[in-house]
Amino acid sequence: AAGNIPDHGHRFALVEPLDGTKEIIKKRGEFTGNIGIIENGVPVMGVVYAPALNRLFVAEDRFTAWQATAEPGGAVPEAGDRTPLRIRKAPEAGLTAIASKSHRSDETNAFLDTQPVADIISAGSSLKFCLIAAGEADLYPRHGRTMEWDTAAGQAVAEAAGARVTECDGQPLLYGKTERGYDNPHFIVWGDVTVPGPA
Repeated sequence: AAGNIPDHGHRFALVEPLDGTKEIIKKRGEFTGNIGIIENGVPVMGVVYAPALNRLFVAEDRFTAWQATAEPGGAVPEAGDRTPLRIRKAPEAGLTAIASKSHRSDETNAFLDTQPVADIISAGSSLKFCLIAAGEADLYPRHGRTMEWDTAAGQAVAEAAGARVTECDGQPLLYGKTERGYDNPHFIVWGDVTVPGPA
């Protein structure tokens, strides 16, 4: 409450109970609740739930992710009702990029101009990570401010499905950045797309 940033251990949780407030204000259902578990700076488990869409995305560990239909207040879907998540092979006709409905910048548009993009779709909140994990899109550049609790769960889901999440220079997007006040640098979520190496 005094504005102090608490110390955290090598394992901690990042929770965003309501990601996508602008989506709610605009009466769109693309808001989520997010829980991410971080170990040594890396998201290792995550849950992203979009209650208005009845979509649940889960990264059980670094290599296992699934999605299911889940009604608000209902039980966690049984194993037989879960669909494994895996990024799709990049389409020969061009990539589907996903960009923010509420936070699209000139820098994002300039980046997209450098990629073989055939289509650009928009979505709100951490759903952008999950749509790549589900094979519904291939690329998500974010050249705008986000906080670690906005991205941890989505990154866990995307990476468990085979995606990579990097800073714009190719370095992995890591967590526990107390020196930045848990603010993220700009980043890119890559499906089956060539990722440039660290600069």
